[in-house]
Amino acid sequence: MDFDLGVKYVQHSLRVDSPEFAVIQAAAAEHQIAVSLGFSERDGESVYISQAMISAAGEVMMKRRKMKPTHMERTIFGDATGGQCLASVVDVPEVGKVGSLSCWEHIQPLLKFYTFSQGEQIHVGAWPPLDPFTDGSPGFYSMSDEGCLTASRAYAMESQTFVLHSSTLLTQPGLELMGTAGSPIMGSTAVGKSAIVGPDGRILATTKTGEEELLVADLDMSLITKTRTFADAAGHCEYKS
Repeated sequence: MDFDLGVKYVQHSLRVDSPEFAVIQAAAAEHQIAVSLGFSERDGESVYISQAMISAAGEVMMKRRKMKPTHMERTIFGDATGGQCLASVVDVPEVGKVGSLSCWEHIQPLLKFYTFSQGEQIHVGAWPPLDPFTDGSPGFYSMSDEGCLTASRAYAMESQTFVLHSSTLLTQPGLELMGTAGSPIMGSTAVGKSAIVGPDGRILATTKTGEEELLVADLDMSLITKTRTFADAAGHCEYKS
């Protein structure tokens, strides 16, 4: 482990009660937009993979931590307790019931079902830097742009929610700072791959150019009702004892 880099990472991670976090809250209130934020959360000298939901009034409505860091993340990030990772769906005014999960939490059946069961309508899926996948790639297809978007589309079909799928940028300076060039995971730059997915799994909007883009889609909430009349894992399709 690079301890010097680790110190810098902790120092640049975000405290929820910090002036920097307050700036984001103020921006949400000023522009009257709800913000779903994925961030490295500093708590004391520890860091956690976290997500927060900030209302259009600048209020922190929800803050959660990833249940269990994945693989190499465990050298940096801490585990969440049950209460820190489960309280994830909030009713955002003029938006709907919004929930969040991070990365490979999307393959955890019980955690996903708990999120479904809270009446989620819009789901924010946060993902790390992802690689383009080609035949013979040393990495995992499941950690590629396409592989993780497939997981988000599957989540949409399972939950019958709109999914906002967002992955992280990895720039050349960042790659050089970490010293991971050429490694099987996070060994190349990543331009980010985002998408808006409908409750039946279809892609409503997605990034195409590799440049910074703003994705916009109208979410017809009646489509949630339509898809749930067909199958509803947390409703009439639920297996009850």
